[in-house]
Amino acid sequence: MEIIGNGFIARSLQPIAEKYPDTVVLAAGVSWASGTAAADFDREARLLHRTAADCRRTGRRLLFFSTAATGMYGLVDGPGREDLPVVPCTPYGVHKLALEEQLRDSRADHLVLRLGHLVGPGQPAHQLLPTLVRQIRDGDVRIHRGAARDLIDVADVITVVDRLLAQDLSGEIVNVASGEAVPVELIVDRLELGLGCTARRHYQDAGTHHVIAIDKLRALVPETERLGFGPRYFERIVDDFAATVVAATAS
Repeated sequence: MEIIGNGFIARSLQPIAEKYPDTVVLAAGVSWASGTAAADFDREARLLHRTAADCRRTGRRLLFFSTAATGMYGLVDGPGREDLPVVPCTPYGVHKLALEEQLRDSRADHLVLRLGHLVGPGQPAHQLLPTLVRQIRDGDVRIHRGAARDLIDVADVITVVDRLLAQDLSGEIVNVASGEAVPVELIVDRLELGLGCTARRHYQDAGTHHVIAIDKLRALVPETERLGFGPRYFERIVDDFAATVVAATAS
């Protein structure tokens, strides 16, 4: 595959890149869910336009990463599903949904994956777990009351991507997540346990809680049954992340 980008997801895809020579992966978009910079959004839209046009010309499939996080499904009544209309509730969600529509209108062969919160070594410092680790180590952690997040190991995401690309899917949107909305307080509990320290908790009444539906993912990728998705799935990946942080500090 041709991978456009050199960030967290792009690096993680390298082990399977040679298996899919007719796929182009756009992994160079806006990764900051709280971002609102119009210039960044415009840059990604222009890049998608050029890449989709090239894929249409060459007959290759374009893999595009969207979001299944709060920005997309935060206002949904019930689990967030790919086959139901959504009303995004953040600028980032509005942007990603607009790009999905842009890609559909391009008539390029494509697959859209709406991602949960990826966790793994080397992820951007502004994302959830690195941010919580910094705050815990500084002694003060901010928690949005009632907030919950769907965490998924980046290694499991690559397994899922591999299985999906091996199928003849075109024009599909698939949620890629664990299907579990984990309260942020529990994530902090687990990080504190792994880091061996605790922090004062400061609560804000701005939390959101939604569940990402993964029925379609399970149907398309039966191997997900072996990945351990369930209420305690997050514990393993948070423990692994904390262990990586501790090991890096000790070295």
